[in-house]
Amino acid sequence: MTQELRDLRNSILQGLYTDALVIVDELEGMSKQAIIGNIQSYVKILIIHLIKNQIEKCLTNSWAASIRNSIREVKKINIKENKKSYYINQDKWEHFIEEEVIEDAIADASLEVMNGVYNQFELADLIDRKKLITTTIKYLYLTYFYSAKELPTVVAETLTQLPGGEDWKTGKR
Repeated sequence: MTQELRDLRNSILQGLYTDALVIVDELEGMSKQAIIGNIQSYVKILIIHLIKNQIEKCLTNSWAASIRNSIREVKKINIKENKKSYYINQDKWEHFIEEEVIEDAIADASLEVMNGVYNQFELADLIDRKKLITTTIKYLYLTYFYSAKELPTVVAETLTQLPGGEDWKTGKR
């Protein structure tokens, strides 16, 4: 990006405004890709923990914290600077998850689920993908309807609906 900024500066100083606008477009594209990459990372963490929950039928404080933090970060990153639009709109999550995230999440979750007893192919056969995607989207939708202040409490209440969620809430293990 440093080279692009130098080129932009030089184009402006030389009065090459068309060239400068092309560079601005490139920088905007690079910025958007970086933001989408960050969102992808947090959604992957969310899915990994939802996979662990789905297979192991329990919820730990650590998993709850990871889910909550992932949701909060997605909320923070997904909204554009104008505070009125999003990088990923509500109706695009399913495609984004299926095309960009789920396979990596399954592969990475295979290292953690039940202490790595399943490889990624075995784990892929065990999970209910449709339910996993639906649950993931349910959590991501919360980012559109609740403030950053409200979100942790709403996520915590929603976590109680997961397998083992009630036990987690009451401190039973």
